[in-house]
Amino acid sequence: MAGTIQALILTPPPTQTLPFAHRLPHFPSKHAALRFNHRLSRSISNPVKACQHPDQKDGNGNKPHRHSGSVKSLNWAKPLSNFVANNFLPLALVGGVALGIANPSLGCLADTYSLSKFSTFGIFIISGLTLHTGEIVAAAEAWPVGIFGLVSILLFTPYFSRVILQLQLQPQEFVRGLALFCCMPTTLSSGVALTQLAGANSALALAMTVISNLLGILIVPFSISKFIADGVGVSIPTKQLFKSLVLTLLIPLILGKICRESFRGVADFVDQNRKLFSKLSAIFLSLVPWIQVSRSRSLLLMVKPPVFLVAIGMGILLHISLFVFNALAVKGVSALSGGSRSVFSKKENATAVLLVASQKTLPVMVAVVEQLGGALGESGLLVLPCVAAHLNQIIMDSFLVNFWLQKDLSTNSRKVS
Repeated sequence: MAGTIQALILTPPPTQTLPFAHRLPHFPSKHAALRFNHRLSRSISNPVKACQHPDQKDGNGNKPHRHSGSVKSLNWAKPLSNFVANNFLPLALVGGVALGIANPSLGCLADTYSLSKFSTFGIFIISGLTLHTGEIVAAAEAWPVGIFGLVSILLFTPYFSRVILQLQLQPQEFVRGLALFCCMPTTLSSGVALTQLAGANSALALAMTVISNLLGILIVPFSISKFIADGVGVSIPTKQLFKSLVLTLLIPLILGKICRESFRGVADFVDQNRKLFSKLSAIFLSLVPWIQVSRSRSLLLMVKPPVFLVAIGMGILLHISLFVFNALAVKGVSALSGGSRSVFSKKENATAVLLVASQKTLPVMVAVVEQLGGALGESGLLVLPCVAAHLNQIIMDSFLVNFWLQKDLSTNSRKVS
């Protein structure tokens, strides 16, 4: 009787007799019941899968992957997210400019509340929070290279502004903006980041970055007065500019550093979330060109595209000129100070000074333009070519660092073989 009941339980509907008959021809009834119960429990525990026939197979005898569509979407979404994460700063800057051109009303509203000043303040608060004292101390051994880098950044490269001012290009704000760009200290983050990526002396790069930006608060106003204001026939309020730079650059940098050193939890949180703070800094920085371009959109639309392409080409040429100048100078100083035994001949030191001393910072330039109050022309037109120059130098140097890394990799491979 029990065998009869068991047979009745296992008897499928008439339309499915053949599949079960073919599938379980040699199994005893007890084992077949266990298999059936197992399949039944799986269908109950996962109602979604129960909708699909458990024996459905493709042409190769394998069950089809029901999530292939989502996997394919993840396959292209992951490289896209990686690209955005690795290029967040240039994408943020380009996005700010594009948003300012497409919808200037929001940018003009932000300008009425002086949002750009708050964003500059936030950039340097973050710089202070992420600043490691130990990394600056570690750069002491290469101090001659650091001194050369500071002299190049703050004293030598501003002379290139006089060459740029000789160019005749309309609007003249493009020329003056790039001339201002020459007088700025080095970049706040990209130079150090690229130095780390290249495996060079990142402590030296950080020291040059911090000190040049601190000294730049003192030197930049005088460089602008000497190299640019005299050439264009305008007067720069040096004392007022110096005071404004102290308030918007130096004080927030010191406040951020004090917070880091005073509260251990703050330092740990910042160190654990450096990527987050880097993206916040990029967002703050992108607000500035967004506001400036929004305010000057009507003037920007009057600029012919070929003229703007010429301004972009000028920025590229400027960066190449600065790089070549520093490369020749480092090579010359190395030959005069001991050749291969010189601290300048060490690859990690030379790479650091080349990358850092050949770049110029956009946030300080924007802060200076904010304080000039239109003395050199329309702010948006002054900033726009410098945004392009800033992006160009990051992109060009990233390709250069990648070339160096590939070259070192191939050299090491040949040595191993």
